[in-house]
Amino acid sequence: MAENNKKLQALAYAERLGFSIIPVGKNKKPLIKWEAYQKQKASPDEIKNWWVKWPDANIGIVTGMISNLAVIDVDTEEGKEAIQGYIPESLIMPVCSTPKSGQHMYFTCPDEKLTNNARVVPGCDLRANGGYVVCPPSDNGNGQAYAFLKGLSPFEIDRPALPEAYLSFIKNASCINTCSCIKGGMGGDEKPLFIEGHRNEDLFHIAHCLTKGSAKRYEAEQVLKIIAKNCIPPYPEKEIETIIQSALDRKVRGESGLTDDIKRIISFQDGFFHVADLVKQYQEYQNITDVSNSIKNQVRVIVKRLRDDGIIQKEGKKEGIYRRVDEISDVIDWENADVKPLEIAWPFNIEDYFNTYKKNIAVVAGSPDAGKTAFLLNFAAMNVKKHETHFFSCEMGAIELKSRIMKFDSQSRENFKKVRFYERTSNFVDVIRPDKVNIIDYIELTEDFWKVTLYIKEIFDKLTSGIAVIALQKKRGQQVAIGGEGSLQKPRLYLAMDSGRLQIVKAKNWAHDGINPTNLVMNFKLVQGCGFIPKGTWERN
Repeated sequence: MAENNKKLQALAYAERLGFSIIPVGKNKKPLIKWEAYQKQKASPDEIKNWWVKWPDANIGIVTGMISNLAVIDVDTEEGKEAIQGYIPESLIMPVCSTPKSGQHMYFTCPDEKLTNNARVVPGCDLRANGGYVVCPPSDNGNGQAYAFLKGLSPFEIDRPALPEAYLSFIKNASCINTCSCIKGGMGGDEKPLFIEGHRNEDLFHIAHCLTKGSAKRYEAEQVLKIIAKNCIPPYPEKEIETIIQSALDRKVRGESGLTDDIKRIISFQDGFFHVADLVKQYQEYQNITDVSNSIKNQVRVIVKRLRDDGIIQKEGKKEGIYRRVDEISDVIDWENADVKPLEIAWPFNIEDYFNTYKKNIAVVAGSPDAGKTAFLLNFAAMNVKKHETHFFSCEMGAIELKSRIMKFDSQSRENFKKVRFYERTSNFVDVIRPDKVNIIDYIELTEDFWKVTLYIKEIFDKLTSGIAVIALQKKRGQQVAIGGEGSLQKPRLYLAMDSGRLQIVKAKNWAHDGINPTNLVMNFKLVQGCGFIPKGTWERN
């Protein structure tokens, strides 16, 4: 009897509501090649024959213009809450409950351009052109069935149009799938997007595409908030406003924004460079897959203008070769310089070999799980009584930080109460305290490693009487971090850290004349991720 009911119901969907019907298995997969029924509807005889062949088949409705049907599929509690922001309370539509406590909301389909999408609104999918849904009285084979809510069957009430707010939102979200800035990372060997290390840059590019496409500010905010929640790890929603404002500013600036970028790239050039180098670095700087001919031509015009302004100078006879003109040098007031080192303590008594001065940068280049964070936490606890200390972490939230701190001794735990901790993943130069102790754990890059040199120089330029201790990632067994030799330029102290081994790679400010700390090695044991037990003394490598 149940099988006969499904056949009769399938015919009712087709004849009374004009839906395109297909037979579907308990696994939600069509039992036929169903693509043709996106363009033409099955005849009553075809439907009868399907349910003679598969008496217990579930009923599928092909969505889109063929059935004038678009269905919002809500399958999580988060989705039920999120979708309410786009559907007016007064709007009534057919609603079907699903076996897993989800809901299908039935609407008319506005046009052929509306296609399926998944999770644009969290916990919600859209089925439109190119899709289908399973409908009542289908079941999942385990006694759980699809059923329309009381009084909300499409046989009882008409399907309304999709709310304009929802259509506007998914329209802008669809820009994300087509804009050139995110075509990478969708497969093959291309880089993944929205992961730790360059979430900020990826989100900025999306914001730029949306604003350039005339999306309203609130629309851009909605799209970015959805993406931010799905970043790895989730991106702080409170920073979305800043990203959107930056994108709007870039839109207004137009070519002046490109000029600023090229000037900035040139400021980091040493020796000669080619115009093609600027284009390539701009591509890396903007994290885009390709540079248009229009941009390349603008770069050439900008280079010519900068040459005419005396900022760069043509070199040799070969076309496109330039060097940066650097006529300004800071006067060194050596007579009034304070030669007394700062009272800075280091793990393993590094201060016995190295003097820390104002405006110094130190780098701790560590392989994964070598103990970089433990080193920096110890450094913070050792110095906070004498120096205001700011600790910027790109990995630890409050829970993990507390669990780490609780493993330290009672005195260190008291010291940590004076350290100012922050969550930060990028643009560290913006938050550096120029006259304080700054600890960055850590600058993470998964590509464009050359930017490490740029970031360190920016931090160095901002420091006045303060210092910065910066953690970087490196491969096991190597002395230098990602970014290569460039990361060695500005630091006065450079440490390489592997599991159980610490090496002084570079130390410019010797604590004692005649004792060069470079290549000294200390072996150690890391205890509970927080304490270091030296194995012997510093020895020459």
